[in-house]
Amino acid sequence: MTILVTGATGTVGRLVVEELLLAGQQVRALTRNPAKAALPEGVEVVGGDLAEPASLAAAFEGVTAAHFINFAGDDYAPLPDGAGLAELAVKAGVRRVTVLGGREDGELEQALAATDLEWTLLHPVEFMSNTLQWWAHTIKTEGVIKEPFGDRLSALVHERDIAAVAAKVLTEGGHGGRTYVLTGPRAITLKEKVAVLGEAIGKDVEFVELTVDEARAKWRADGMGEQTIEFLVGALGNTPEVGYTVVPTVREVTGRDARDFAEWAREHADAFRG
Repeated sequence: MTILVTGATGTVGRLVVEELLLAGQQVRALTRNPAKAALPEGVEVVGGDLAEPASLAAAFEGVTAAHFINFAGDDYAPLPDGAGLAELAVKAGVRRVTVLGGREDGELEQALAATDLEWTLLHPVEFMSNTLQWWAHTIKTEGVIKEPFGDRLSALVHERDIAAVAAKVLTEGGHGGRTYVLTGPRAITLKEKVAVLGEAIGKDVEFVELTVDEARAKWRADGMGEQTIEFLVGALGNTPEVGYTVVPTVREVTGRDARDFAEWAREHADAFRG
């Protein structure tokens, strides 16, 4: 069978492609820019945009399972026509889908729930890979992390484990109608995260805890909008219980233990070294 992976050049999408290839599956990868996809040999790369379902009929031809993301574009905007995507999948004969998203179901998730498709929603908590975006440059250039809420707990999850769950669900089946929260094997504080990363790169990384007002000023100087800043203050200062509660989903679905942050840090250590 052919499995379509949307968002195939993203942090998780690339790994979903790899996991499916390892499982011996035929993979079709959807990306807005096929020329820059740089995906493994053997992957069928097709162009298309989730924001325009009407243009994707050819991409879905012969597809029996699909991995969706519930946003479009580099700004992570909500899909403008989730219902159209669900309808396209049904018309194409897709039988099984996964959706990678947040903890609030959007139009795509609601539309899929109204179909006879075997759908599974994947809700990861904080991605370990976000550490690259937020901290790599600062650690390389300054050797210090300045953030608020140093004791905030997070059960952050390895992007490889997200992909492994998606691939298993798409190839095995039996997970229809379920919503899976995905976490790592333990919750750690922000201070612990800095310490673990420092150990992985062989360099002491200083942690300076900011007040909320200091954090607002820093993020504002970094170019963040006020809406994003206030979202971060709320999300980081009052992390919901689901964000720091460890669940065994990765092991239950894939049969292997979830990777911890120390393993992730060792894998990406070079990106933080000056």
